[in-house]
Amino acid sequence: MIRTIVGSDMEVRIKSYDMRETVQEILMLLPAILLLALFIITPFVMSIPLSFTNEKLLPSPVPAKTIGLRNYLQILTDKEFWKALRNVFLFTIMVLPVQCGFALLIAFFLNRQKILKSPLRAIYFLPFVTPMVIVTVIWASIYQYPTGILNALFTAVFRSFTPINWLGETRTALTAIVFLSAWQAYGFQMVVYLAGLQDIPEELYEAASVDGASGWRKFWNVTWPGLTNTNILVITVTTIQALKLFTQVNILTHGGPLGATNTLVHYTYEAGFIAQKIGYASASSILMFLLVLGVVLLQRFFLRRSED
Repeated sequence: MIRTIVGSDMEVRIKSYDMRETVQEILMLLPAILLLALFIITPFVMSIPLSFTNEKLLPSPVPAKTIGLRNYLQILTDKEFWKALRNVFLFTIMVLPVQCGFALLIAFFLNRQKILKSPLRAIYFLPFVTPMVIVTVIWASIYQYPTGILNALFTAVFRSFTPINWLGETRTALTAIVFLSAWQAYGFQMVVYLAGLQDIPEELYEAASVDGASGWRKFWNVTWPGLTNTNILVITVTTIQALKLFTQVNILTHGGPLGATNTLVHYTYEAGFIAQKIGYASASSILMFLLVLGVVLLQRFFLRRSED
């Protein structure tokens, strides 16, 4: 009887402790949840009814009216929208292997360091915590035509090299932004890959060494399979970041030359803040949200399927 009472008392205490922990966690998350609700969820919900109107950004003497699906139909028949969609997909396809590959290479290097791992990790992570505006201005000087650092470097190595207007030609502008973006953002993927590498048991590498596996075989048979879940996270996050490309384009090219670097976010920005068609921009943002959601869900489906 005493044991039953003691056991019940302990169970009540454990439940009470669990409840306090849960409440504490909720209170710690509450500021972030409120900020997300205020600055992300609320504006998005408000944009849904706006997308069915011809609302202007600034007050107009002519009251806004409901126009149904006209904004959506106009967007879907606009050549500039499809060009922006093509550009953002090209950017995503190009930046994924460059950014993730470079991040994995640096993470692999850091994982083998014994003494300088922490300071080196901080140094390699520095571009990610540097504001994109600052990084973009720095890279603008690198790409400057004709006397930028990159043109000067190629001219010094190849005497017959003709300076290239990296941001002013349709064949090079998007690629230039790809390398800028990959360099600035690879730090996040590097840290995630480093954590994934450290979670792979060392015994697997020792067993592979006993079997006489080379370094390349260890990578394909031990490291790469061990990073499956890490790859899913990294590829998903990188894809979302790539699809919302804006700052670099807005500062460097304004969508040019000839729309070669225009993106969906920049297209929406121009509609809402330049043309002041806030209803049209709301419809564009909703289409972009649905597109990003669909791409991420498809990506996760195929990645999970390949894992199985």
